Amino acid sequence: MEELHYQPAHALLKQLQAGTLTSEELVTGLLARIREHNPKINAVVTLDESRALEQARQADRERTSGLQTGPLHGLPLTLKDTWEVAGMTCTAGASALSDHKPERHADVVQRLEDAGAIILGKTNVPVYATDLQSYNKLFGVTNNPHNPDHTPGGSSGGAAAALAAGMTPLEVGSDLAGSIRIPAHFCGVFGHKPSRTLVSFRGHIPGPPGTQSQPDLAEGGPLARSAKDLELLLKVIAGPRPVDSRCWQLDMAPSRLDTLKQARVGLWLEDPLCPVEKELTDGYRELGKQLADQGALVANASHPLLSLEHTLPVYFNLLGSLLSTSLRPAQRRQLKWIARLEKWLAFFGPMTPFIGEYGRGANQPAYLWMAMSEAREKMRAEIETLFQDVDVLLTPITPTAAIRHDHSHPVFKRRIMVAGQPRAYMDQFCWIALATLLGLPATSVPVGRTREGLPFNVQVIGAPGMDLTTIGFARLLEDAGLAGFQVPTGF
Repeated sequence: MEELHYQPAHALLKQLQAGTLTSEELVTGLLARIREHNPKINAVVTLDESRALEQARQADRERTSGLQTGPLHGLPLTLKDTWEVAGMTCTAGASALSDHKPERHADVVQRLEDAGAIILGKTNVPVYATDLQSYNKLFGVTNNPHNPDHTPGGSSGGAAAALAAGMTPLEVGSDLAGSIRIPAHFCGVFGHKPSRTLVSFRGHIPGPPGTQSQPDLAEGGPLARSAKDLELLLKVIAGPRPVDSRCWQLDMAPSRLDTLKQARVGLWLEDPLCPVEKELTDGYRELGKQLADQGALVANASHPLLSLEHTLPVYFNLLGSLLSTSLRPAQRRQLKWIARLEKWLAFFGPMTPFIGEYGRGANQPAYLWMAMSEAREKMRAEIETLFQDVDVLLTPITPTAAIRHDHSHPVFKRRIMVAGQPRAYMDQFCWIALATLLGLPATSVPVGRTREGLPFNVQVIGAPGMDLTTIGFARLLEDAGLAGFQVPTGF
C-alpha cells in the first residue's frame, strides 16, 4: 500500500476501474497512513472510519456488478472542516460548533458523493477560517510536513498538509484571502481558486449554519498533488446550485494552450508596497527564462491595474465589509479607530498599505459599499485588456515561503521577516488581492524550494472564466519538469 500514498488521484482511479485495486484496500491504507503520520502533523481532525469502509465496500460491489456512480467512483478523500457533511461534525475550528452535525450535505459534498467519492474525514482550520495559520482550541496546531516549526498556512492549512503528507489524494478548500493558494504555496501542492461563483458555497461555514447566500469574494476550489487532478476535481464540484440548474448549465471555456510554445506569459513580480524575498523573486525570474527557452513569449506585464496602490484599497474595503458581519460592536469600533489613526500607527511599527480601508469597510453604510463594489466591477471589465495581450499572468503568492508558527495576539501586531526587515503580518494578503477582488481564476503551482528546504509556488492568474487555461498552464509546467510536488523529507 505504501507506494499508493503519493500516486495522483487519476492514477488511483484507473487502478480502481481496472480492478487491480479495491476501494476498501485504498480506504484501509489511507486510514493506516493517517494513524501513522497524523500525530506529528495534526492535519486530520475528524474521521468516520466505519462509514468510509462501508461506502468503500459498497463501491466495490457496484463496480463488480457493472454499476459506477461517476468519475470519482470509490475514491476516498478528506474535506476542509468548513464544508458540511451530513452526520459528520463540522466545526470550522470554533468551540461554539463542537457539536454541530448537519443533516444535509453542502452542495459541494453532494456533488462529490454523486460522483462516487468517499468522505474519509475533515481537516483542520483556524477559528472560523479567519487566519493564515491553522490552529484552534478544539484541535490544536497543524504543522507543515516540510518543517513542523512552520505553519502549513490557512485557512485550508489542514487540507494542504494532509495532501503533502500523503494522507489524502484530493481536497476541497475555500479561498477568501488566499486560503487555498497560500496553504498550497506553503506546503508545495497545487491549489486553484476558481472564477467568481463557479462553485456553490451553500453549506460552507462561515457564514452561519443554514446560510443560503453566496458571500462576496469567497470561492471554493480544489487542492491536489498534480494539475491534472485539479482539473478532475474542479469539473466535479463546479456548476449551478440545484435550483439554478433549471436555467443554466456549466460550460467552461477550454484551455487556450496546448503547448508552452503557444503561451504568452506576463510577469508581475515586484511592487514597492509589498516586497518579496529575493530568493523567491529570483526563482520566478528563472522560471520565466526557462519558459522563454521552451518557446513561450515572456515579458514583464504592463497594465494600470498591476499596482497594489490601485487594487488594495478596494480589496481591503470590501473584505472589511464582508467580515464585519461576524464582528462584535466593540471590534468594529476598534477597527474604526485603526482607520482614523492609520497615518500615525505606522510610526509604531510596519503597517500593511491601505489596511485602514479594512476598518472603514467594516463600518461603512450600504451606499459606500455600493460605490466600492462598482469600482471593483469597472476594474473587472478593465482587466480584460490585459488578457488580450497575455494568456496568463505570473505573480508571487506571499512575500515569503512558509512562516514560523506565531499565535500572538492581536493579529495586527504580528510580524513577518522579508529580506531581514520586519513587515506587517497582513502583507501576506497583498499578492492574492487582484485575483480575489476581480473574481479571476488563480492556480497556485509548486515551482521551487528555498535554501532551507521549504517549497514555494507561483500564482498563475487568468481572465475571468478561463480556469482551464490557468490549470492547463500548470499542467504544461509540470509536464516540462518546471513544476511539481516534492515529497517532504521523512514521508
